Amino acid sequence: MSVLIPDSELSKRFEKVPTEIYPNSGIASKVVAIEIAQIIRSKQMLNKPCILGLSTGSTPKGVYKELVRIHKEEGLSFKNVIAFNLDEYYPMQPDSLHSYVRFMKEQLFNHVDILPDNCYIPDGTLSKERIASFCRDYESRIEMHGGIDFQLLGIGGNGHIGFNEPGSTSNSKTRLVALDHSTRAAASQEFNGLHNVPRTAITLGISAILHAKRVVLMALGEHKSRIVKASIEGLVTEYVPASYLQNHPHATFILDEASAAELTRVKTPWLVDTCIWDKKLIKKAVTGLAISLKKPVLKLTDKDYNDNGMGELVAQQGPAYDINLDVFNQLQHTITGWPGGKPNADDSMRPERALPAVKRVLIFSPHPDDDIISMGGTFMRLQDQGHDVHVAYQTSGNIAVSDEEALRYADFVTGFDQKFGLNNSEIDTIYQNARAFLKNKKQSEKDIDEVRQIKGLIRVSEAKATCRFVGIPDSNVHFMNLPFYETGMIQKKPLGEEDIQLTVDLIKQIKPHQIYAAGDLADPHGTHKVCLDAVLEALRRLKKDPENQDWIKDCWLWLYRGAWQEWDVYQIEMAVPMSPDQVLRKRYGIFKHQSQKDGVVFQGSDSREFWQRAEERNKATADLYNKLGLPEYEAIEAFVRYIY
Repeated sequence: MSVLIPDSELSKRFEKVPTEIYPNSGIASKVVAIEIAQIIRSKQMLNKPCILGLSTGSTPKGVYKELVRIHKEEGLSFKNVIAFNLDEYYPMQPDSLHSYVRFMKEQLFNHVDILPDNCYIPDGTLSKERIASFCRDYESRIEMHGGIDFQLLGIGGNGHIGFNEPGSTSNSKTRLVALDHSTRAAASQEFNGLHNVPRTAITLGISAILHAKRVVLMALGEHKSRIVKASIEGLVTEYVPASYLQNHPHATFILDEASAAELTRVKTPWLVDTCIWDKKLIKKAVTGLAISLKKPVLKLTDKDYNDNGMGELVAQQGPAYDINLDVFNQLQHTITGWPGGKPNADDSMRPERALPAVKRVLIFSPHPDDDIISMGGTFMRLQDQGHDVHVAYQTSGNIAVSDEEALRYADFVTGFDQKFGLNNSEIDTIYQNARAFLKNKKQSEKDIDEVRQIKGLIRVSEAKATCRFVGIPDSNVHFMNLPFYETGMIQKKPLGEEDIQLTVDLIKQIKPHQIYAAGDLADPHGTHKVCLDAVLEALRRLKKDPENQDWIKDCWLWLYRGAWQEWDVYQIEMAVPMSPDQVLRKRYGIFKHQSQKDGVVFQGSDSREFWQRAEERNKATADLYNKLGLPEYEAIEAFVRYIY
């Protein structure tokens, strides 16, 4: 299994720790699982225990899944494994939905033959007076077994390893720590809000981590790319605890393509080694140079290229102005006010085809508001320009509705029944059960079916309101309710055959000329990623089926991004500008989602409302185009075409 981007000797000028980059999280996870399996087997041959240091969170899930497969299909035994987990929230009951005890059982321990007495996890139920002695005993037990043979790590957005937050020293011991605000904000989604996230945790100290014989740090997803660069290429500092691994003799960073995006050999490969200057790389290099120098593309000079490590490009394809002009034209040709193609026009320089003049368009929205938040201006323009627009809401989005909002609706319905003498016993039972549950709900409890029905209905009504605002008829609105999502918890099921088949059936029913789908892949285990995987797999199957050849070859797939990020300018292949009035109209469309306004359940570290995030992102894209020398627009929505 080869790495995506070679780790050349020249890249080591920048990377201070061995780093391997793989095409996606699946391959990266298998590589790590195979190494762990090999260590377990080698210890078995010596009749010795294998001491594993294990981590939690979304990153290692793929590793544990592969280890379970190797156990079941290849006979790997875990009877000689002794596992020490890195950390646990404090206080935390072991049966809580958020407990790492529960996480490890559900992800690994319950599916392999590891002995229960060999599973050690920090105890979140201790009194504070007992924590210090527990931590000393925890480290002593590791030492008694001869130390950790293999330590698996993830990395926090602030560089923490375990729960060793910035400021932790290299000799720090296992201890109770106060969690950084950014760490708690990142966990707020799992806890249904920041106020529910514990403020403290017990963590294995950095000293114990650095004493492990082998350390692998995994980072997956674009949201980890900046801290990955700081950890691998920056100085060793207590402000980025993961950077301590630069001093470990047997540490390796295992990355997917997205988390490696900021590394020098990926972002600016011409600074590392000789490049093959294709059109895409030239656009990336030139736009990056213009942005860094704060100059329009057409004003870049030969000296600018030479002074910034791009002299080779000028030597091969210069002078600079010719290169500038080609990149400028590429940028200009992405801009269109006709996302469905402009009828009766030369489309050779436009991102979309002119024909057919009226297209069938299918917009996939992972949650019931991603359509209007992420591509609301384009959504409305497609409808206004006469295309046959369909919207498919892939999940119910019910877990993103607060308990208070659900209770308010339950009170409304039961009060409405009483006031007007309605007596539908089935509806009354649903709402009475929901009200009773919500009034006594514990933090660790998942919603009962009745509550999920109410929350889902709230999202359905809001999505319908948005579609009516845009002008989409009810017949063109599809609620898919993909089964993978319906667990009632943050953790979802893997993408399944039923999810894919539902997607195949809908695409086949509509036979679209255009599909829009969320390409928001910052979290490789998130809902957006699973929803996109369903669309891609459905299109692959349809493309192979001879019955669909008459229309599938003409179906183009465009990817949009959400409220938190945008495509890099060199990636953008269609840029749809919006006027001030269109920006305001999009805002009103977002306002239809009242349950997601003000007190959003999964706010994350960004306290702004969704309409504010979307407007800032769209305005920033327009400003960037303008700074590169293109016309000035109020806002721009951006898309990348995916060839499947």
